[in-house]
Amino acid sequence: MKKFLAITLALVLALGLAACGGTTTTTTDTQDEDEATELISVAIINNDPNESGYRTANDNDLKAMFTEENGYSATFYYSLKNDEQIAYAQQAIQAGVDYLLLSAADVSGWDTVLQDAQDNDIKVILFDRTIDADESLYVASIVSDMDQEGVTAVEWLESQGLEEYNIIHIQGVMGSAAQVGRTGALDDKVAAEDNWNLVVQQTADWNAETAQQIVQSVIDSGESFNVIYAENDDMAKGAVAALDRAGITHGVDGDVIIMGFDCNSWALEELLAGNWNYDGQCNPFQASYIDEIIKTLEAGEEVTEKTIILEEKGFDATTITQEDVDTYGI
Repeated sequence: MKKFLAITLALVLALGLAACGGTTTTTTDTQDEDEATELISVAIINNDPNESGYRTANDNDLKAMFTEENGYSATFYYSLKNDEQIAYAQQAIQAGVDYLLLSAADVSGWDTVLQDAQDNDIKVILFDRTIDADESLYVASIVSDMDQEGVTAVEWLESQGLEEYNIIHIQGVMGSAAQVGRTGALDDKVAAEDNWNLVVQQTADWNAETAQQIVQSVIDSGESFNVIYAENDDMAKGAVAALDRAGITHGVDGDVIIMGFDCNSWALEELLAGNWNYDGQCNPFQASYIDEIIKTLEAGEEVTEKTIILEEKGFDATTITQEDVDTYGI
């Protein structure tokens, strides 16, 4: 662990942020030199915590773990843009942090940054999302299997046995691991089956209002549809708002199947009430896994498991229980 004052790290990072623009917060406060040198410095680059309920839960989990009480000096950066995240990573590398924790906005473009981190003896741990980079450039990856999330959802939709699938597909931020995985399985199925059709396939950038506009546009066009496949709960919520405004029934025994992802508590309550049909889990609680990896490395031991895939479920409105809502809702 590099020996430096936590207050110096905070100052360097803050000055870098001012030059770049964006949002960052830090948990580091002024403290005496002996205490500061005991802390492990981490820079945590994440997506905007206001992006969704999932992201808020993920950010809160990280903030609860990476505190001075737990032995960390942590600086948090937030952006939904890959280029801004890369700039933040470069600032953290220049500041000489011990660990760079990354949830990338886009799967590509990270090779140079990760190589720079490695050259400066900074260990990189991926969380939440995968990236397209050589595994030698990071020490571990704690992620959801976004591809499997898509496969599980599409298999559930196939099990509904519709004569024809006319789907409004509302995508997340293009290029993100969640979007790529949840889109891929549906695209493959549509390409393979004559009775699976995409009425529209459009990004709403995880935003409920944009999703509502997309669905409203289809309603106004008069085009027929019977499935809404939204890549997160917020977009599903926006889509349902457009249906409700038009008086179109949805959910169990309704005219339109509603599918979301993330398992927000309020979304699972919609399943329980029969207003939605399916919700795919995306597990936001990754901080304890990261902490364990860091402790392993700090003890001079090797990380034996390079990739940790979080266990996740898919929930059906006809079988979900209140216990499921209480256990898995975020």
